[in-house]
Amino acid sequence: MKAFKNKDGKSILLSMVKAVQDNKAYLSEVDGLIGDGDHGVNMNKGFSVFETRFLDKEISFTEGLGELGAILLTEIGGSMGPIYGTILIDMADAGKDEDEISLSTLAGMLQAGLHGLSGIVDAKVGDKTLVDTLSPAVDALTKDVEDNISFKVALQNMKDEASKGKESTKNLVAKFGRSSRLGERSRGVLDAGATSCCIILTAMADAISDLLVKESVTV
Repeated sequence: MKAFKNKDGKSILLSMVKAVQDNKAYLSEVDGLIGDGDHGVNMNKGFSVFETRFLDKEISFTEGLGELGAILLTEIGGSMGPIYGTILIDMADAGKDEDEISLSTLAGMLQAGLHGLSGIVDAKVGDKTLVDTLSPAVDALTKDVEDNISFKVALQNMKDEASKGKESTKNLVAKFGRSSRLGERSRGVLDAGATSCCIILTAMADAISDLLVKESVTV
């Protein structure tokens, strides 16, 4: 399959929710090493609110991204709410008019999310933030669109680059947030935002791959 139906994308959203819920303690543990230790709690709160509100409702992939983004933007504490809220809302806006989500559409949505993020934070690759995960993931998808790579292979490549980006933060010095005050002492620890971004992108990619298989069977 070269695309999945936007209206069938609720399973992707719920997979993202479960991934955050399953990693709540881990994300707070990572954050606690150089931050205030509440990243997992706050992310879990926002994603679980979304699950409660929309578990029994019909919602498309892009509608769900917008609703989830709005919840994260307005209803959770910490600095990551506005960051993830902006990314997801801008992703939703970029794909809201599409009946089908192709690789090209998904790449455009993630590009829009990254661009939106650049409008509210100055972080670049190498600054030990979630940009270190998101930017290479977007680059991988964009390149695979240009190279006409299959959707499923491109999703795997995106996951691989997201993971590499996340791991790269371990050897970086934090430039933003509370951990930036630690200077060199922030080196040697993963960035919590980069870690949660990798978890979310991986869950998204795996769920899309599953949906592509299911839809190819039913066509």
